[in-house]
Amino acid sequence: MGERDVATGRVVIVMPTYNERQNLEIIVGRIREAVPEADLLVVDDNSPDGTGDLADKLAEVDPRVQVMHRTEKAGLGRAYVAGFTWALEGGYDLIVEMDADGSHRPEDLPKLLATVPHADAVIGSRYVPGGTVVNWPKSREFLSKGANRYNRIMLGVRVKDATGGFRVYRAETLRKIDLNGIESAGYCFQIDMTLRVLQAGMTITEVPITFVERERGASKMSRSVIFEAFARVARWGISARLHGHSAASVRR
Repeated sequence: MGERDVATGRVVIVMPTYNERQNLEIIVGRIREAVPEADLLVVDDNSPDGTGDLADKLAEVDPRVQVMHRTEKAGLGRAYVAGFTWALEGGYDLIVEMDADGSHRPEDLPKLLATVPHADAVIGSRYVPGGTVVNWPKSREFLSKGANRYNRIMLGVRVKDATGGFRVYRAETLRKIDLNGIESAGYCFQIDMTLRVLQAGMTITEVPITFVERERGASKMSRSVIFEAFARVARWGISARLHGHSAASVRR
């Protein structure tokens, strides 16, 4: 299998969950229909609403569904790192990340996977031509677009949706990144991963998607999550400027 010839390789979707019992069975069914050849790893952070128990029941009847139980809510970043590490150890060629709340449509997965031969990482983007956001409050959309504009200014990245969490990584891409060195806990993890891919000299392609606001359950966005992203991006950007380059420059 060549370096770019992995579109038909082994695929696993890594899906962190915390209190997503209302959404999990629905989204798993849609995933299995959209990409029946893919495996799914549910990474549950000890959800008090029983999400982990439901995931176990789904895994009992579907061998392509597996569950990782974590003992505490340690943040999105740590859940993804645990899932990525598991996937690499399992020999998967393509590792997908997506939310469990239905905002990332499984029906968009085939076109993300089809783009992999042309990039090291693929982002399902809300903010490239053809991308759309459905049913988001204007205030939330304003915050998201503003955050991405802030990222581009501070970090020198051209990626339009660096905060987007609907992605496909090549296994080779993740192996070139120090996953264990990632400290970002919340949605800043997505920005962190974007930077690390670019700093390693690899390519990112954005594919337009339709992002749909969740219909059930509560968003995990909070002031602490927003502050973490703001503070880390500021630190990365200022540090890069002091060294005379952009934060997204290739590290040698």
